[in-house]
Amino acid sequence: MSLLNRLLQPNYFTARLLNTIQPLFALGTRLYVGWQFFKAGWLKVTTWDTTLWLFQNEYHTPVLSPTVAAVLGTCGELGFPILVWLGLYGRLSSLGLFAVNAMAVISYAHVLLAEGSEAALGQHVLWGFMLLTIAVYGPGKISLDYLLGRQPRSLTPAEHSTPVTI
Repeated sequence: MSLLNRLLQPNYFTARLLNTIQPLFALGTRLYVGWQFFKAGWLKVTTWDTTLWLFQNEYHTPVLSPTVAAVLGTCGELGFPILVWLGLYGRLSSLGLFAVNAMAVISYAHVLLAEGSEAALGQHVLWGFMLLTIAVYGPGKISLDYLLGRQPRSLTPAEHSTPVTI
């Protein structure tokens, strides 16, 4: 065994060990981040009058009317987490939830970016990072995408340059 292989042996061992828990780690990430948004969506549904008031007076959603923003935000916070939990359209649903998270930060920026709100903003950054991790690496082997054989394969260079026809 070469000196280089001997030096790399602990790294190989650690990689083999950690590779065995990747599916559980991905599932745990999906469950945790999905739960954060599902709780918020459930609270919005169960206190709808308050939700509408907040969207009309406190949250400043660009482009959308407060009522449309409340409905879309609540639907996103209830629907996307279920897809993320199941790992169904895992990459796409995590990007959808990422968009919900980004809109929450944008619409509540006057509070989240204020001095003293660093922890609250940090939570949104953490959730965003977790969602992007799912989007980039996929939902893992404990997911419906994997079980149904929907894990997208990597495209060859030729497929990247093939024009799309409609």
